[in-house]
Amino acid sequence: MNTEKIQEAVKLIIEAVGENPNREGLQETPARIARMYEEIFSGLGKTAEEHLSKSFEILDDNMVVEKDISFHTMCEHHFLPFYGRAHIAYIPNGRVAGLSKLARTVEVYAKKPQIQERLNIEIADALINYLGAKGAMVVIEAEHMCMNMRGVRKPGTSTVTSVSRGLFETDKDLRDQAYRLMGK
Repeated sequence: MNTEKIQEAVKLIIEAVGENPNREGLQETPARIARMYEEIFSGLGKTAEEHLSKSFEILDDNMVVEKDISFHTMCEHHFLPFYGRAHIAYIPNGRVAGLSKLARTVEVYAKKPQIQERLNIEIADALINYLGAKGAMVVIEAEHMCMNMRGVRKPGTSTVTSVSRGLFETDKDLRDQAYRLMGK
């Protein structure tokens, strides 16, 4: 990540909106934003493979559900935050991931410019590709600041997206059971 370039760009934005980048309260803002971008975009170029490759043998294939995994990310259209909760269900194929690894999977894909629909897909596909799950389902509920503070200005609006892979695509009863366990 080129933090110098970010700082230069932020300084230009400050000037472009009619502010003085040398004003006391703004002098360190370009550096602060560069450090923030390093943190919130730390998932760029990464996958959840390292998190999901550490798994544990299990002899059955009962559904695993982890819900209410909080996340925040940046909308790639406006570079404003959206945040909410992800709910994950998967059917093991002889291996289960540690529960913290599911939260880390959400985190790695949320740490880049993102759209909610892609976030769903990347998490579900990671469970299939890196954990070898027989099925994966991800439901995300999020509030988008681009809807709250600009444009239509509708605070409190929640966007819900869902994606199913493997057994959840073909078995409606299994999918319905996952929705019930997620509280949906």
